Amino acid sequence: MRSRLAGFLILSLGIAPALAAPTADAAAAMRVEGFLGQLTSLRAEFRQTVTDARGRVLERAEGTMALARPGRFRWDYRVPEQLIVSDGVTVWLYDVELEQVTVRAAGEALAGTPAMLLAGEGDLSNEFEITDAGQQDGLDWSRLTPRRPDGDFRELRLGFAGRELRRMTFFDRLGQTTELELLQVERNPRFDSSLFKFVPPPGVDVVGRVPLS
Repeated sequence: MRSRLAGFLILSLGIAPALAAPTADAAAAMRVEGFLGQLTSLRAEFRQTVTDARGRVLERAEGTMALARPGRFRWDYRVPEQLIVSDGVTVWLYDVELEQVTVRAAGEALAGTPAMLLAGEGDLSNEFEITDAGQQDGLDWSRLTPRRPDGDFRELRLGFAGRELRRMTFFDRLGQTTELELLQVERNPRFDSSLFKFVPPPGVDVVGRVPLS
C-alpha cells in the first residue's frame, strides 16, 4: 500500500523519475541521424589523404564537393585532376590525365559505400551498425560498420563539431585509410540541376555503359 501511495504522490506532484541518459552508442547514432535527417544538400572544400597499412602516405588530393539528395553529387579533384559526377542514375568518373571516363549504374556503384550514406540512398540502419568512437582532435566520433560483408570498406568514422560533420575516415579491407577533411562547409545550398550532369569530352575512352533510367 505504501509503495502505491508513494507512486500516486509522485505522479500527482508532477515528479517523475529521472530518465536514463542515452548510451554512448545511442548518442553516436543520434549524431549521424540528426545530421543526415535535416540534410538536403551540401557544399564544401575538401582535403584527402590516403595511407597504407603502415601509415605511409600514398596520395594527397584536394578539391570541392557538392551533393543534392537523393543520389546526386559532384567531386572535383584539383590535384590529381579528376571528376566524379552522379545524376542519381549514372556515376561518371573522368580521369583527365588518362583521358578516360568510367561509367557505372549509381545503385551498383554506391551500394554499401560511404557515398551512399551522404547521397541519401538506402536505409541507414539497414546498411550500417553505428557505435561510439570517442573524442579526438576536438571532435565527437561515430563509427559506422557496414552490415554487408562484400563491401569495399570495413569501417567508416564520422567526426562532428557539434551538429556539423567535419571529418570522415574510411578503413578499407586492404588496410588502406582515407581521411577526408571538410572545409568551408555550406549546408543545404541551392544547386542548378546541370551541375550533376556530365557529357564525356570528345576523344576520350569511355569504359562501361550508361544504364537505362
